[in-house]
Amino acid sequence: MTASPGQVLPLWRQLQATARLVAAVEAGRSLSAELAQVEAPLRPGAQALSFHALRWLGLARALRARLARRAPPPAVDALLCTSLALAQPADGAPYEAFTLVDQAVEAAKRDRVLRPHAAFINACLRRFLRERAALTAAVLHDPVARWNHPRWWVERLRRDHPEHWQAILSAAQHAAPMDLRVNPRRASVADVCARLAQQGAGVRALGGAALRLERPRAVQDLPGFVAGELSVQSATAQRAAPLLLEGCADVAAPRVLDACAAPGGKTAHLLELRADARVTALEIDPARSARIGETLARLGLHADVRVADAADVPSWWQGERYDAILLDAPCSASGIVSRHPDVRWLRRESDLAQLAARQDRLLQALWPLLRPGGQLLYCTCSVFAQEGRERIESFLARHSDALPCPSPGHILPSAAGLAPGLGDNAACEDGFYYALLRKRLD
Repeated sequence: MTASPGQVLPLWRQLQATARLVAAVEAGRSLSAELAQVEAPLRPGAQALSFHALRWLGLARALRARLARRAPPPAVDALLCTSLALAQPADGAPYEAFTLVDQAVEAAKRDRVLRPHAAFINACLRRFLRERAALTAAVLHDPVARWNHPRWWVERLRRDHPEHWQAILSAAQHAAPMDLRVNPRRASVADVCARLAQQGAGVRALGGAALRLERPRAVQDLPGFVAGELSVQSATAQRAAPLLLEGCADVAAPRVLDACAAPGGKTAHLLELRADARVTALEIDPARSARIGETLARLGLHADVRVADAADVPSWWQGERYDAILLDAPCSASGIVSRHPDVRWLRRESDLAQLAARQDRLLQALWPLLRPGGQLLYCTCSVFAQEGRERIESFLARHSDALPCPSPGHILPSAAGLAPGLGDNAACEDGFYYALLRKRLD
C-alpha cells in the first residue's frame, strides 16, 4: 500500500519502517544508506523517528533486557526496542505512551513475520507502562543505559575531557540546528535573512556568512538554494575556510588543495571567500566526487576536481607546491552524533587506531606539497583526542619545520541551555578539532 499525496500515514506504518531502520543500524549498516531505500511518503517520518530512537537506544536495550530476559528474534527485538526508545524521555516523548503501545502492537499484527509475536510485544510494553519508574531506576547504573552511547565511548570521553564529558554526551541527545552559509558572490546575508523572514522562518545571523534557522526546513524550500545563494553547512564547519585563507591574504591567486573534499562544502566556501583561488579538490570515491561537482555547479563556482587518494601523491600531484592545504581527514564523526545518531552505534573502539593511522599517512604525504611559509589546516569532526590533539602532537614531534599557529583546537559539542561553562564552545553544536600549521621558511 502506497500513500497518496496529502494522505496522513498511520503511526503503525511509520513504526514498521523505523524498526527496520533500527535493525539495519544494529546490523552495522549506515542509516543514511538505509533511509534512501524507504519509500518516499514514509521517509520524513521514518527519519525523524529513527533519529529519536537511536538517541535513546542504549536505555531501550537495557529496558528490553529487563522485560524479556531472552532476546527475541531480531525483527521483534527491533520493534520492541524502537517502541521503548520512542517512549523516552518520560516528560518529552514524541507520542503519548498508550498511543505508542497501541500502534506498536498494530504494527506487529500487520506484519507477517511479527504477527505471531504481537501478544508478546503488547505484554512487554504494557508492563513497561505499569513499572516504568522502577524498571528505569534499575538500569540507569549502566553507563550505556544512562548515556545512550557504547561503554568504550563514554570511557574515552571521560579520559579525554574529564571536565566536560557529561555535557558532551548530553548534547548528543539534542537535535542539532540547521545552519546555512550565504554565498557572498550571489547574495548578501541581509537579503537572505529578509527573504527567509518573509516566508515565516525564524532566522538569526551568527557572524560571517553563517545563519541559523529556528526550525529545519527542506533545502528545496529555502529561498535562493536552487539559485546557489546559500548552502547547508554547520557554523562550526564554516570556520575552516576563513582560518586557512588568513595566511594567504597577501598571495595573489593562491594555490589551494582540499585533500578530502566531498561533498564539497568546504571547497565551495574557499572559492566563495577567494574568487581568485586555484583550488584542487580530491576525493577517493567516484560517487562522492561527483557530488563536489554538483555542489560547485549550483553555486556557480569552479575547482579542479579529481578522483584520487590524497595519500597516493604520485598518482595525482603535478609537482607545483600549494600555498594552503585543507586536510579534513576521515574520522570517527564522533563530534556530529547529534546530526548522525547512528554513528555512536556503528563505530567500534578499534576503528580509532585505524583512522589515526590513516590521518598520520595523510599528514605525512601532504606536508611536502606545502611551500615554505604556507599553511596546512588539519581538522576532524571528532571529539576524541586520538584523532585530534594526539595526531598533531605526534606530527610536530617528527617535523621540526612545522610551526603551530593559533587555532581552536578541540571544539566541544554543546546544545542550547547546556554546558554554560564551555566559553566560546557554548555557541557551537558540533564537535570539531582544528590545528593550523605553518611551514618554516627555508
